[in-house]
Amino acid sequence: MNKIVNPEPLFNDEFVGEPPAKRVLGHVQAKREQGAAVAGIYCGYAPMELIHAMNIVPAVLCAFSNAQIEAAEEHLPANLCPLIKSSYGFVIRDTCPFYAVSDVVIAETTCDGKKKMFELMSHIRPLYVMDLPQVPEEKEAREEWKSMILKVQSFMEKHTGKNTTEEKIEASIKDTNRKNALMRKIFGFAAMQPPVVSWAELYDVIFIAMAAKGEEINPRLEDIIVKLEKRVESGYFHGDLKSPRVMVTGCPVGGDALKIFKIVEEMGGVVVALDSCTGMKAFMDDISEDTGDPVGAIAERYLRIPCSCMTPNSRRLTTMDKIIENFKPDAVVDFVLHACHSYNIESYKVGEHVKNKHNIPFLKVVTDYSDGDVEQIKTRVQALFESI
Repeated sequence: MNKIVNPEPLFNDEFVGEPPAKRVLGHVQAKREQGAAVAGIYCGYAPMELIHAMNIVPAVLCAFSNAQIEAAEEHLPANLCPLIKSSYGFVIRDTCPFYAVSDVVIAETTCDGKKKMFELMSHIRPLYVMDLPQVPEEKEAREEWKSMILKVQSFMEKHTGKNTTEEKIEASIKDTNRKNALMRKIFGFAAMQPPVVSWAELYDVIFIAMAAKGEEINPRLEDIIVKLEKRVESGYFHGDLKSPRVMVTGCPVGGDALKIFKIVEEMGGVVVALDSCTGMKAFMDDISEDTGDPVGAIAERYLRIPCSCMTPNSRRLTTMDKIIENFKPDAVVDFVLHACHSYNIESYKVGEHVKNKHNIPFLKVVTDYSDGDVEQIKTRVQALFESI
């Protein structure tokens, strides 16, 4: 197979070469100027479909910079998770442009550190902390989470003056499902052997699509699919034919945490599956349509997200089984942030599952946002590849 070079960029506009955050910020600011409100969000449990149905633009808040941690440690413990410290540092330094344009902030109880951080920042912007049920299989969980979604709806109505209807929420659900289907089709190009799309391209598409309204982003996604199909026809592929295929799972990856993807590729691998918290998870499932209870359907779907805050989190293993079957990785890397106890503890179960059921090499990397351990991680990734 001959490899062509310089494939057409997936995004062709004035933002080529710019970080995806710049594109998203421009979109958020334009929507705000047109009369929409803005809701800052931190987590994939924020009910996007409700937010969109209320003519509110969700903006994913900044959380991945090592530069903000020193300021945060003036108030927070040094041994706290870097994601929490970075999030807080951006707020108290007023350096997150998405936070600056947010009318409200939606938070969630995915970990104790975040809950207490939200208390410290609650006086700066109107903020609502959604109490997330963490035993999702219990029959009460769906109604509890539905109640939380309705409460955050009332909160947003109060602070933004926006409202919605069940019909609009149902339309938003269908819009999301169409977007998710297109995203899964794009992920399929990474599942090819060899892949025809890079992790960096996938990350950009995920970042841009994560909070985007389907009717606005779907034409772009359809255009990306056409470009990827042309790559297949022309013989383009990413990496080398013998590059080890890697699935990265675990904690959220972005900003300075992207070092794990960069190291994998520098050591000769290709990242084909982004199973980390900020990766493909948000797009891998659909919301039930035309149920007569759209908020309940949203609640049910979000409780299926296999975050490590859930217990027992058996769905993470069954989800990984499907990803491994479809993307056929040669190795799995579990990316764990310092002091993220739920992901750290769960890593043992994940590692045993990957090794015993799938007979795939597994590497757990515990790190932060600094670059002090980059060489050490490189050595460990190299050893991982040598074991394949």
